[in-house]
Amino acid sequence: MKTIRVEWKALLLSATLLATTTALAQVPALPGAGTAPTTSPTSVRGAIQDTAITPSTAQTGAAASTDSLPDAQLDKAVAALEKGDKAASAQALQTGIAAVEAEAQQKPSSFKDKILSQVGKLKTLLPLITGGGLGAGVLGKAVGLTKLASGAGRLENLVSAGSLIGKASQLSSGLSGLGSAMSVLGGGGSTGKSLVSTALSGVSKLGQGGPLAKAAEPAVKSQIGSVLNFVKGAL
Repeated sequence: MKTIRVEWKALLLSATLLATTTALAQVPALPGAGTAPTTSPTSVRGAIQDTAITPSTAQTGAAASTDSLPDAQLDKAVAALEKGDKAASAQALQTGIAAVEAEAQQKPSSFKDKILSQVGKLKTLLPLITGGGLGAGVLGKAVGLTKLASGAGRLENLVSAGSLIGKASQLSSGLSGLGSAMSVLGGGGSTGKSLVSTALSGVSKLGQGGPLAKAAEPAVKSQIGSVLNFVKGAL
């Protein structure tokens, strides 16, 4: 009888422990009790998308300033000589010459020979700067002719690259640059400036987009062609 009572008590104790364990397992965990937060796959994907690498402003803007570098250096050479800073003028001219020459080789156009011819003239003027035998006026005219040739080459490449739709800003900048450079031609540049004005008027229609831009495109190409032909004749 004692053996039966002992076994019965042991069985009752085991049942009690099992019930207690089950009850504890069903109790919800308290907030902040040390369980690690679960991150869903959706939130992980969203985080990856949000931190995707995008080009920086400096990277996207680098191409915009490349074409203006040669002209900026050439203008700097003239400005420095006007102030009497021969060393700075020679340095800027040398840098500008190298930039114009490299551009003509890397982005050739039908103006390539004319560009290189003007570059050759600048090279002959370079040693005269430090020697004191070169005036700012002479250098300014040589620089203007070089800018005229190189600017025409850039514009020609832009036009030959395909549709002009969406390029109104670039075309306007190129045409305006040519118009300014034509000042070195004196009175002979008046015809060219008139052609530039006509072309700029046509380009303004391209910027309006839609059917009007498409309708204006053939005429704009013809007008720019007239400007480029004038430049070839003037050089």
